[in-house]
Parts: sequence; C-alpha cells; structure tokens
Amino acid sequence: MDRDTAEPDATALPGPNARRWIEFHSEHAAPSEYSHEFVWDVTAEADGPFVTDVDGNVLLDFTCHIGAAPLGYNNEKVLSTLREFDLVEPMKIAGQDMYFGAGPDPEAAEFPGASHLMDKLVDVSSHYGMDTVFLSNSGAEAVENALKICHDHRSPAKYAYAFEKSFHGRTVGTLSLTKSKEVYTRHYPEIAGVKTVPFCDCDDAGRCECGFFPGDGSALRNALSPEGGHVNPDEVAFAILEPIQGVGGYRFPNEAFVTEVADVCDAYDIPLVVDEIQSGVGRTGEMWAADHYPIEPDVIASAKGLRVGATISRSDVFPSEKNRLGSTFGGGDLLASMQGALTLDAIEEHDLLDNATERGRQATEILRDGAPDHVVDVRGEGLMLAVEFDTADRRDAVVEAALERGLLTLGCGKKTIRLLPPLDSTEREIELGTELFREAMDAVADRALA
Repeated sequence: MDRDTAEPDATALPGPNARRWIEFHSEHAAPSEYSHEFVWDVTAEADGPFVTDVDGNVLLDFTCHIGAAPLGYNNEKVLSTLREFDLVEPMKIAGQDMYFGAGPDPEAAEFPGASHLMDKLVDVSSHYGMDTVFLSNSGAEAVENALKICHDHRSPAKYAYAFEKSFHGRTVGTLSLTKSKEVYTRHYPEIAGVKTVPFCDCDDAGRCECGFFPGDGSALRNALSPEGGHVNPDEVAFAILEPIQGVGGYRFPNEAFVTEVADVCDAYDIPLVVDEIQSGVGRTGEMWAADHYPIEPDVIASAKGLRVGATISRSDVFPSEKNRLGSTFGGGDLLASMQGALTLDAIEEHDLLDNATERGRQATEILRDGAPDHVVDVRGEGLMLAVEFDTADRRDAVVEAALERGLLTLGCGKKTIRLLPPLDSTEREIELGTELFREAMDAVADRALA
C-alpha cells in the first residue's frame, strides 16, 4: 500500500467475511461497546490512517483505536525500528518487580525497555517537577495507582473531587470517579467520599450556566470549610481532572474554570491529578493537554498512545515504603515498553507536536467552512477534534454515512463525533478525510431526525 496515493474504497459494510468474524467473536465474548462492525485484517495492507478489512475494503481510520494507536497502522516511524529486533519470550514480565536490560549498559542498549520509557516520561514531564513513574497495564490502572499514591500521601484524607461527565476507567475505583453515562456505574459499589462538581465549558464564565461559578467563588472553593463549606481541605486526598474531557463529549474547559481549580488546589495543598489517557502523548499538539492550561498537576495518568499505563509524579508523592505498589499488577512488558519509547522518539524526531497543531488547524477550518445548519459546534485542540450535532440520531446517522464512504469515526458524549487522525497525518490525508466527513454531514441534512 502506498500511503501517498491510497484512497478509501469500501462497499457494503460489514461484508460477508466481517459478518462471519463478528459471529465467531460474539460466541464467547462478553457484550461490549463495539462502535462499528469493522474487522481489521491484520494480514492485509495497512499504513498510517489507511487500513484493509477482511472483505478487502480499504478504509480511512480517523479513530486511531480511540487514541491508542497514535501513529495509525504499520507506521514506519515505529515499525522500521521494531523490525531490527528478534523478539524473546516471555515478553510479559512481573511489572516493576523484575528488572530487564538489553546488554551490559543502558546507554548502549540494543533497544529501549521499561527503564528507558520511564526515563523519557520523566523528561517530558520535568517541567512539572516530576521524577518518578509507576508502569501498569492500562489507563484504568494508571488512574487507580494515582488514587492510591494520593491517599497514601494525604493520609488519613477521606474525600476526593471529580467533575461531572468525567470518565476515568472501568475498575470499581475509577468508576467511583466516573460521572458520565449511567450504564458505566449502575449497581456497582463506590469508594466513599467522592464528591462531584461541574466541569465548566461555558462560553462566558461570568455568565456560567453549569453551576461551577454560582456567583461568588466556585462550587469547588465554596465546599471547603475555610470558605464557608463543611469539607476540611486537609481531608481531601485529591481532585482529578481531564484537561479535555473525552468520553464526556470532547469538552474543552474555559480558562477561568481551569485557573480556579488550580488556585484552589494550590491554596489548600490538594494534589491535582490530570487524566491524560486520551488527551496526552502529543494528541493536542503538546505532550500533555495540561500544557495548554494554567495548571501545575501533581500526578499525570497516561496510557493509550503510550502503549502501557503510567502514573507519573514526584518522589515525595509516591510512597517510599516498599511493596505499597508492585507485583504483576504492574506493566512495562518488553514489547509495550519498546513501542511506548519508540512512539515518544518518533514524536520528537519527526516534530509531530507541530504537525498535530497544523493539521488540526487545517481540519477545523475545513469542517467549519460551510458546515450544515445541524452542526452545533466544531472544536478541537491539535488532532483531538469534535463535531457536535443537533441530535443524537443525527450524530449516529453521520457516523453511518461516513462509514459508507470508507471513513471510520466514533461518537462520544450525547451527540458528538470525535475525530482522531494519526499524529503524522499529511495535508492530503486531512483534506481527504474531512471532505468525506463533510459529504456524510450533507447526506443526512434533509433527514427528519428526532
């Protein structure tokens, strides 16, 4: 496949082969949130945003596996280096309770491993004074460990603050912080003490409609006892914030809200955890979405595009006692660590932060230019893009119309579509994908949807 000339070519999705694979998969798989009936053929050609399914359809994937594949498929910026190594077994090892190297010296190592990945993560987080990393298997585990280290650091604190429409993972602990769809949390137990305040994305914080700024102060500030509330700030273990909400609808906060959260946390020494699982690792044109805002996080939770889970903070926040964290609960296996380190290398070597910024600007301009009346908003930062529609049915119709044209997209929130092109997308690929998306929007313009 020649990425420079490839074009989507799709008919009748899902095709007969895809239907057989879906039926086979569904025989034993627990029900899950499959967004579309696309079945990637891992033996067929794919490159960057272009991918082939099991029926030979070529699609343009603007989902990047919900951000978990930041450079798309078979990207030479990573794959060319991976090919140099003979893989070994076991590649999955007991987290950070086991050391592994590649030769006599870390500096001369044949390939990067977990130690190198942690070193790179400290480097890209050093402007926040962070010097310590715990690797895990997933984003949920990265957040789970953020909870643990903050509770240890602030012992015996008993409260925490999360924000409305947030999503932080699927474990019981992270679901206690998740305040979006009821289907995620119904009937599951919760960690006690988690309080919820609005996430303010109001256009004008001075005329706040969400309730975060009620007039004087803020919902967060006013809950604390020195400000007239009943919560002792010394008993607050942490506040956790998605700098840009993902599952909640790609909601971008206004600066007054972020500044207030930062000021309150700073004034009362409340650790601020930022969940960068979907927004981090270059997606927004900065390494961390928090870099766009006036905040100083104490803990960063990362995963997806990093290929492993990572909880990043300062040594004084992490427990110093051995065995407080660890075991096979930890991640950092050989292959995932190598992929994570090579992804960070590719972002730096190929100036992909700048590319994400420029290509995101291009995509936003195309999508806004002549958008149909049923489009409520087009918003984005870097290549973390969103188009909001007048109804959920309209949104779903656009997803289907885009798929018919060979473009993979994903819904989020109640009536929003998220677009996550690879970080190294070219001008041609952005133009191609956004034009297909515009065709899909136009195709449903005249439908009478509830």
